[in-house]
Amino acid sequence: MNAQTPTNSASLENYWMPFTANRQFKAAPRLLASAEGMNYTSIDGRTVLDGTAGLWCVNAGHGRKRITAAVEKQLSTLDFAPSFQMGHPIAFDFAEKLSQVSPGGPEAGLDRVFFTGSGSESVDTALKIALAYQRAIGQGTRTRLIGRERGYHGVGFGGISVGGIVSNRRVFPQLPGTDHLRHTHDLARNAYAKGEPEHGAELADDLERLVALHGAETIAAVIVEPVAGSTGVLIPPKGYLQRLRAICDRHGILLIFDEVITGFGRLGTPFAVDYFGVVPDLVTTAKGLTNGAIPMGAVFASRTVHDALMHGPDGQIELFHGYTYSGHPVGCAAGIATLEIYREEGLLTRGAELAGAWQDAMHSLRGLPHVIDVRTIGIIAGIELASRPDAIGKRAYDVFVDCFEKGLLIRVTGDIIAFSPPLILEQKDIERIVAVLGEALKRVA
Repeated sequence: MNAQTPTNSASLENYWMPFTANRQFKAAPRLLASAEGMNYTSIDGRTVLDGTAGLWCVNAGHGRKRITAAVEKQLSTLDFAPSFQMGHPIAFDFAEKLSQVSPGGPEAGLDRVFFTGSGSESVDTALKIALAYQRAIGQGTRTRLIGRERGYHGVGFGGISVGGIVSNRRVFPQLPGTDHLRHTHDLARNAYAKGEPEHGAELADDLERLVALHGAETIAAVIVEPVAGSTGVLIPPKGYLQRLRAICDRHGILLIFDEVITGFGRLGTPFAVDYFGVVPDLVTTAKGLTNGAIPMGAVFASRTVHDALMHGPDGQIELFHGYTYSGHPVGCAAGIATLEIYREEGLLTRGAELAGAWQDAMHSLRGLPHVIDVRTIGIIAGIELASRPDAIGKRAYDVFVDCFEKGLLIRVTGDIIAFSPPLILEQKDIERIVAVLGEALKRVA
């Protein structure tokens, strides 16, 4: 039996897989059976090093028994309770604990928490809060939402409308009244950047162009990923986010950071807000919130935004928005256990200790066949490959398959390879990642 043969008789036909070439996959499936620590085990018993923390979410590593125990206890105590005009203690407990590690620390005031079920839901929630805020302060003409080219903000209609990855948008209609800043990727000037690139802060001025085009009085919010992940690890140039914040302040526009990927230690700080020293008005999170164990998301709102909606009669619902699973008790239990692990093991800052070794290892790939850029920040890396003339994305996909067969899980988007391993990684894991990828690049060449 090989790694591409299922070990049971279950048909592969019924499951319509997300973001997958279904026919291609089902002709040669890659199936994972279990996970522990830094590694998956494939269905044929091979160890596969997780170079992506699942999908940027298993920051504390796989198989955490504390999370398992917390989920089991919660399921046997209170499996579900509604959050509409009702409550249960663990949701309030989790929100309080999150406020103690909120983006930017106490002085940032981003300590009002709205729970969702995913990153996509967090984005749509933040966009709706932004619109509601502008209306609440008497700025009801501000309905326009600004995203960025090559941005990824999930797959809700709000998220794809402000998102800037064409394949996520081309089949589906978008919300009216959205526009996009230019992306910040400048391969000609910033190739092989270590940390924030030197060039490109002026790209934030693109917001001034949109203000001139649409009028500041029509723009409610700007949403950006501090580090764009799904589009291939695009790192903001030095001063870019600071400049964007200043422009938003000048024109009364809310700034939203999508930290679904960068949140919970990925940059060696609790959040990108802490890393860059730029405080937005809203922060979206998910993924590392529960270590990927239970689907859940959360939006951190500033007190200014939150309090603006806390007016009117006491019996009035301040924000007509929410989800059946907002504050799900089992998700909250998983999240509290995850926060305890992060705190006790110092995982929210451990990436800072590893960043130098990680950076050196990733940049050692420079000069290998078809590598045209390597970029790193925190415990993230993007390795960009020259595309084949007739098949964009095929080279990186071949590397992805080769790496999996040799025991390494990587992520690819187009011809960019992205890494975001669990934050428990050690030097030997870094060395293995580079060794397996390096040989794969040579073989695929």
